[in-house]
Amino acid sequence: MPLRQVYLSLGSNLGDRRQNLANALDALEAEGVHVRSCSSVYETEPQDVTDQPWFLNMAVQCETSVPAPQLLALTQEVERRLGRVREGKPPRGPRLIDIDILLFGDAQIATGELVIPHPRMRERRFVLDPLLEIAPDLRDPSTNEPLRQYLARVREQKVKRLDPLGRAPAELP
Repeated sequence: MPLRQVYLSLGSNLGDRRQNLANALDALEAEGVHVRSCSSVYETEPQDVTDQPWFLNMAVQCETSVPAPQLLALTQEVERRLGRVREGKPPRGPRLIDIDILLFGDAQIATGELVIPHPRMRERRFVLDPLLEIAPDLRDPSTNEPLRQYLARVREQKVKRLDPLGRAPAELP
């Protein structure tokens, strides 16, 4: 299978959040998902289950020859190996690591386990800000609309971009 350009969103709000993100990137690389570009790390307030610690989030551009369904299985296995427990936990509750497939080339996929483009990425500033940082001209494959247009609709969500060392937080407008 040819190499496909893939965009992933990574998040963590338990333990050493920054190290959890770094460990996930290393694990993805070890599995043949080649990280080509990483956004800044963003500190973001929880969106759905609000009574939990703030998250660190980032977006990454990758290349892989792994088909989308296998990439989903691979990302879930990486999460499991890094300590994520899904059973008995709220679906959007606290977690050591979360890896979501946002875009898989220009594919549109809808199965019981996988929907690409990610169905909620347009509603989440913690996804759009880092994603547009590394790929400002991305378009939604299902509508061909620029993803940038969705950012104005989610400005009220609190997001702070951190520098590479995690210092000097600055709230984004």
